[in-house]
Amino acid sequence: MTDPRIIVAIDTFDLKKANAILDQLDPDLCMIKIGSIVFNAFGKSFLQHASSQGFKIFLDLKLHDIPNTIHETISGFNDCKIDMLTVHLSGGEEMLKKAMLAGKSINTKVIGVSMLTSLEEKDSLALFDNKLEDQISHLFKIAVKVKIDGIVCSPHELKIAKTILGSHSIKITPGIRDIKVEDDQARTMSAKEAIQGGSTFLVIGRPITQAENISQALQNFNNSIYEK
Repeated sequence: MTDPRIIVAIDTFDLKKANAILDQLDPDLCMIKIGSIVFNAFGKSFLQHASSQGFKIFLDLKLHDIPNTIHETISGFNDCKIDMLTVHLSGGEEMLKKAMLAGKSINTKVIGVSMLTSLEEKDSLALFDNKLEDQISHLFKIAVKVKIDGIVCSPHELKIAKTILGSHSIKITPGIRDIKVEDDQARTMSAKEAIQGGSTFLVIGRPITQAENISQALQNFNNSIYEK
């Protein structure tokens, strides 16, 4: 069976709530994203619990540190079954090479984060004195140079990603919405549009986890990907 295209983000420090969400999800329809909120609250135990329920794990800690620390941090997950984990591309080539080395040792794919989807043009100019698209292109070129397994980017940067990284590279897109909502995601797109644009996996959080019927919301998103 092929991997599910949807990655559900569970972002809560309430263990009862996190388990309730997990219980309503189907490992045949989604992977699980464990980010800093869940990991800082529950550590490896929730990661291992989700894995024991049959879910593939996307560990999204966006690691960013000196090369040796990154290597040791990733190597420390040797007792966990992780399918993919994230590091910041802005950590530089040496850090990324060490991350890849450690990733291979624990049999996980390393995914590089370009720019957070909450950031806009004005933020890129203020932080990097560079236009958003130019900064993202620069980071993607670093990803190609170190031969990283894949990248995370806004669905609106998929065209740039396909051009620079090629079709073989994993492309994970957060900021997926079924309807226009007011939240902290600045660069969003529908699930079907993102898949058509070249996304490998879609990260979807609140539109599923805060839905009245979580199971149905997941099914609806999955259906929307494949509907003609």
